[in-house]
Amino acid sequence: MNLLLNPLLAADALPNKGLIKPLGHHELLLILLELALLLLVARGLGELMRRIQLPPVVGELLAGVLLGPSVFGWILPNLQHEIFPNSQAQSDLLSVVSWLGVLFLLIVTGLETDLNLIVRKGKTALLISLGGIIIPFITGLGLGWFLPESFLANADERLIFSLFIATAMSISAVPVLAKVLMDLKLIRRDIGQVALAAGMTDDTIGWILLSVVSGLATSGKFDFQTVFRSVGGAVLFLGIAFTLGRTVMARVLRWVDDYIGGPTASLSALLVLALSAAAFTHTLGIEAALGAFVTGILAGQSPRFSREAGLTLELITAGFLAPIFFATAGLKVDLVQLLVPQTFVIGMLVLAIACFGKFTGAYIGSRVGGLSHWEGIAMGSGMNARGAMEIIVATIGVSLGVLNPPMYSIIVMVAIVTSLMAPPLLRWSLSKVSIGTEEAQRLEQEELASRSFIKRIRRVLVPTQGGPNVRLAAQLVSHLAHQNPLEVTALFAQSDKKPKQKSVTAVKDSTAETAITAVAQEMHLPANSSLETKVESGQNKAEVILKEASKGYDLIVLGATGTQRTKGSLFNLLVDKVVQEAPCATMVVKSNLSFTEEQTQTGHYKLGHILVPTSRSDYSQHAVEVASTIAAQTGAIVTLVNVVNRTQREYVLFEEQTIDSMAEIAQQIVHQQAEVGRGLGAEVKTEILTGIPEFEVLKYARSMQVDLIVLGSSIQTFSGRVFFGHRADAILNKAHCPVAVITIPSN
Repeated sequence: MNLLLNPLLAADALPNKGLIKPLGHHELLLILLELALLLLVARGLGELMRRIQLPPVVGELLAGVLLGPSVFGWILPNLQHEIFPNSQAQSDLLSVVSWLGVLFLLIVTGLETDLNLIVRKGKTALLISLGGIIIPFITGLGLGWFLPESFLANADERLIFSLFIATAMSISAVPVLAKVLMDLKLIRRDIGQVALAAGMTDDTIGWILLSVVSGLATSGKFDFQTVFRSVGGAVLFLGIAFTLGRTVMARVLRWVDDYIGGPTASLSALLVLALSAAAFTHTLGIEAALGAFVTGILAGQSPRFSREAGLTLELITAGFLAPIFFATAGLKVDLVQLLVPQTFVIGMLVLAIACFGKFTGAYIGSRVGGLSHWEGIAMGSGMNARGAMEIIVATIGVSLGVLNPPMYSIIVMVAIVTSLMAPPLLRWSLSKVSIGTEEAQRLEQEELASRSFIKRIRRVLVPTQGGPNVRLAAQLVSHLAHQNPLEVTALFAQSDKKPKQKSVTAVKDSTAETAITAVAQEMHLPANSSLETKVESGQNKAEVILKEASKGYDLIVLGATGTQRTKGSLFNLLVDKVVQEAPCATMVVKSNLSFTEEQTQTGHYKLGHILVPTSRSDYSQHAVEVASTIAAQTGAIVTLVNVVNRTQREYVLFEEQTIDSMAEIAQQIVHQQAEVGRGLGAEVKTEILTGIPEFEVLKYARSMQVDLIVLGSSIQTFSGRVFFGHRADAILNKAHCPVAVITIPSN
């Protein structure tokens, strides 16, 4: 028995001997004070810089300088030392928060990065990066070779010192560059995307060089294994990320969206993947931030990533982590030490050579890559920023015994000064860069897309019971998918008196199979869209549909009715309930055609003319966007009609208007919405009619042989019945052609 108990007792005793103590009271107090003070000063100076037309990042970097030994430490040295003690453990706590700022900032940058644009500009970005690495490396190597011995930690290792200085001169600060571009609202410009691509390439090569030089400093000899590990690790990671990683990201976000749902779950999934990728790249011996940046790119390309989650992450980063990161970078600068005459002269020399090498290299690379003179100056200005990345390089240099304190202060000074130089130089140089026609069109399209209803639609739910209405609805969804990539789910909802069963994706009976097939046959989706089929059971069909719709769908597309209209409802009880309680936008399609009229030789209803009755309301514009997107795919003409109501004449005297002035207002409305439609690729015409709106719309639709009427409407409810208004109801019931009604939830 003793033989059995002794090992257990011994094992029981071990944890007590090695018990890890929690963070001490004083240490916790200090880190909380440090964060509060850094955030207060950084955000305060950031807002001050914004008011004087400078990017806030300038103030955030200066905050650290003010709170460091240069100002705060000079005025109140004892208090500054108490709050920011020279303690490795305390410094490590602040460094963790600072590193989170780096990673979060690069995730946000990745979400904003247009990979397709970078690929198109890849040659230019690579040339800029190579120029920004080679020339600074050569000038830095020469500088290190001729510096006085008093700035070397070890005079016998001048080659390693020179290689380290050359590497420090080659580093760029992607986080600083990204923050400046975001502050100046330039991150979506061509020059902004090229700068990010070049900066990331530059930084990756720089960190590979740092890994090699660090290996040399550690071993004292050239280590091919270190070189191979760094270069091979970067290639391996990027290869995995943009092949297998793309699929993994899509599947993870899809699973999270399907089974958990909500922006919180989407944000958590992104952070888990980003931090894991950062850990992986760090393990490979390359920059941890590279993993976070690439993960952000992949998430930004996924249709399942929550836009609300991205906005939340951006707010956390801009409001907390990024200011802490930039302020911490400035905290290490000791301007007093730099005032020593010899250190000051050498510091100015190092700064001049650092700026000359990086600016010249990036400028030459830009010009060779086909950029203009001012674009080259802008690239040189942006790539010249070193930021906290160079401070990290300097810290590594000290820990490896390559840099002594004076040289460390000089490199940190270079990092801060170049980062402060970048924003005003970028603003000045980019003000000279004119936007080309192609870029202007792209930016205009992106601005339109950011406000567009149709561009926000990524997931579509199509409940089906079969029949001509849902078949036509499926065709319209198919047209939408050819203009915007969609994830479409065809759902057969069946009622069951038994308790709700588990969801199944296989079709189990002929009724469900027929209904699903009716939708699948009408959908000819492009390669970048997908169709998933589901059969769900529950005690109430409407509840089944609404439960599925709550899983993050952007649009529900419904066929209006079967062969009979339920008494006391606009369509039927099922459709009315779904439209009233839908958590997202809905589109109800009523064919108003017999099955034989609906079909052509190709099996699809031919669309040549689409009519959209409009007003100045948001939901009218939604209808214009849907109609224009369908027309852009089918080649149909879109006509926007605004009817000046005759009954409005009684208000003419009160409003001091005439029928002519009301027609002018109507013309302005349709003109503005026509521009939206044309921006989506449709041929758009406009008409101003006078009379009773519903009568004139129906008359125009019949006389002009309109093939589809698209209405935008708000939802009103009377005794459980969906009510779009008398005019919309009249058009729905009296139209000779199909009608689609677009609604959005009132909340």
